[in-house]
Amino acid sequence: MRVLLVVNAFASSVTARNTVIVQRELSVGNEVEVRETNRRGHATRFAQDAARRGLDVVIGYGGDGTLNEVATGVAGTATALGVLPGGSTNVFARTLGMPNDPVPAARLLAAGIAARQVRPIGLGKVNGRYFCFHTGVGYDAAVVREVEQRASLKRWLGHPLFMYAATKTWAVGYDRRQPHFTLRSAGPEPVTDGYFTIVLNTNPYTYLGNRPLDLSPAATLDRGLVAITFRTMRVGAILRSLGGALRGGGVRPSAHLDVRTDLAGLTIEHDAPFPYQLDGDYLGETTRLAFEHVPDAVRLILPASAAGSTRRA
Repeated sequence: MRVLLVVNAFASSVTARNTVIVQRELSVGNEVEVRETNRRGHATRFAQDAARRGLDVVIGYGGDGTLNEVATGVAGTATALGVLPGGSTNVFARTLGMPNDPVPAARLLAAGIAARQVRPIGLGKVNGRYFCFHTGVGYDAAVVREVEQRASLKRWLGHPLFMYAATKTWAVGYDRRQPHFTLRSAGPEPVTDGYFTIVLNTNPYTYLGNRPLDLSPAATLDRGLVAITFRTMRVGAILRSLGGALRGGGVRPSAHLDVRTDLAGLTIEHDAPFPYQLDGDYLGETTRLAFEHVPDAVRLILPASAAGSTRRA
């Protein structure tokens, strides 16, 4: 197999030594090229070029943002997508059942390539851009914005930095007095008082250490999108919902929480701009987001331990 390994050397778990070992693991029975990214959008261009040249697999080795760019580059082509964890959280790789260490993960991925374990999966799409596992709108995105303002610390602080950003954003970085947008989808009445929304393509939403934050088991790679909208910023209501997510089984709809599953599309809009992030990358502010679910958008290489498993993915 002809394989392109796209490496983000700045990702928190990527080292020169690990990259050498990962390349060696993947090179057994495969012809492997390596390209390193140095700016946003670079991985997408590498992946697009690989697809044009007819390579069999492009592997994103970095954080979730690197994976997103690679998936965007190969979506809609015959070139398959491979995933290796190289960031601080690695939501998508861990959702597939991969370890959070890139070296054992590379062994599982190499075994999946050797066995030709390829599965078409759906992706989300918002305003023309693909996402692998979620898009966050409102407060969630404002937290990511705060983290990215201290990107140089992310490699070393990881989850403590996110906790700091969440606390600071709650205190002074986000208006908690009035709703920020309206959400519309086919069927139910619109949500006119949204404070923040998570649109899921997979579950869990993220990991707190080794514990998954399980928002909806209905979010899988072969079903439609799930939209979870908080209609309040009251601490008690939010903590009760997230407490349920940590226990497993997903969050439950309530007067303060709107849950919509199996969505082919939805829109979020408001007169005033609101922030959003996509697969952990802050993308700025907008007044309208148009989502769609794209079935069979990309061909995914399943790691050996995840072959045939559809529950968590």
